[in-house]
Amino acid sequence: MKLSSLSFMDGEPMPDRYAFAKNLGPQSLIPGDNLNPQFTFIDVPEDARSLTLLCADLDSPEDLSLADREGITLDGDVPRRPFYHWVLIDLPPDTGDIEEGAYAIGVYRRGKSQLSDDMAAREGLNDLTHRFTNDPEMAGYYYGYDGPCPPWNDPKPHRYCFTLYALDIESLTVPTLFYGNDVVAAMEGHVLACASLTGVYTLDPSVAPVQVGSTTAT
Repeated sequence: MKLSSLSFMDGEPMPDRYAFAKNLGPQSLIPGDNLNPQFTFIDVPEDARSLTLLCADLDSPEDLSLADREGITLDGDVPRRPFYHWVLIDLPPDTGDIEEGAYAIGVYRRGKSQLSDDMAAREGLNDLTHRFTNDPEMAGYYYGYDGPCPPWNDPKPHRYCFTLYALDIESLTVPTLFYGNDVVAAMEGHVLACASLTGVYTLDPSVAPVQVGSTTAT
């Protein structure tokens, strides 16, 4: 099974049209277009009964209280953990592709709702729900896709790994409010095949060249 995209190449920078935030300069952020990227699913196993698509930032700092703080730089020794930006489950196995912007367009303060009932899938909560818990202007339930928003004080380019899973069950058993970790646990023993595609993004001006499509002046 393969996962391909017209939006970015594996291991290459992601254009900021797919980001939750982009920068105008040091410590000066504005909302991104926040479009979900385009994807094509290739050679899905014939016996697959559903598909799951997850996007995880593999380089998120464990301690988010250090993020976006003037005078603090997140160095290479900072512990990291996966941070889920998209949790999409129970896709029909014949889906074939996902168009750009089909699941997300724009940034919504205080979160956004689940898919409408006529969409053949279920979306879980992404981890911005946790990140903004104590922010009165942003706190809410963030369903579906919300793009890259790494700390601007982190010189490490973040890797955003999109992984497609082909499963032998039609529907995953997850809580009513479910996150990426719930899905990973529910998929155990049911994965027939998987495929990944990774993009890179940063908001740190010192490594701005890896932010393709940035509006930052040069």
